[in-house]
Amino acid sequence: GAAVVYDDGSGQSAPRAWWLLGYLGLERVAVLDGGFAAWSGAGLPVVPGTGDEEAAARGPQGNFTVRLQRDWIRDTDQVRTVVQGGARDGRRVVLVDSRAPERYRGEVEPYDPVAGHIPGAVNYDWTTNVGPDGRWLDPSALRQRFAALEGADEIIVYCGSGVTACANLLALRLAGFQQARLYPGSWSDWCSYPEHPVAQGSE
Repeated sequence: GAAVVYDDGSGQSAPRAWWLLGYLGLERVAVLDGGFAAWSGAGLPVVPGTGDEEAAARGPQGNFTVRLQRDWIRDTDQVRTVVQGGARDGRRVVLVDSRAPERYRGEVEPYDPVAGHIPGAVNYDWTTNVGPDGRWLDPSALRQRFAALEGADEIIVYCGSGVTACANLLALRLAGFQQARLYPGSWSDWCSYPEHPVAQGSE
C-alpha cells in the first residue's frame, strides 16, 4: 500500500503521520510538499467535508498488516546511554533537539515542569525546514543546514513530545541522513525522571 499525507502547510503534523505510518510498516509514504495550501493554491480539486461519511459508506477495506519498524525509534535507556557515554558501541551518536531555541536554552517551558535540554544535544529548530511558502527546503539546502552532523553514525531527534521532531527527521532523511532515528518520548519523557541530568543555555 501507499499513502500521501498532508497538513495545512506548516510542516508540523504531516511528518508525524509520515513517521507513524512508516513505523507501522507501510513502505510507501510521502508528504505533500506545501500541504493543503499548495494543493488548493494550484487550483487542484478539493471536496468539502471531513471524508468521514465517504469512509463510512465504503466500510472496512484493505489487508494491511502491521510490522513495527523497531529500529526507527530510540527509547529512554538508549538515550541515557548516549548521555552517559557520548556514544553507543563506540560510535558517534548526536542528539538533536528540535524545539525553539528559547525552550532548548531553558529560558521558557510552556508544557513541562522542567526547562532545559538533554545534555550534549544540539539545537535545530524544526520550523526552519520549510520556507515562507510552506514548501520544504530542497535537499541541498537541508544538507547544508545539517552540515555539522556529517560523519555521525547515528542521529537521534527529539522535541517536546515526539511530534515536531518528525519534521527534523523527515528533513534529515531528505538531506540524505538515513541514520536518523526518533526518540518518541522526547523532552516530556526525559525530564520526568528526577535522576536525569538537565542542561540549560546554549552548549
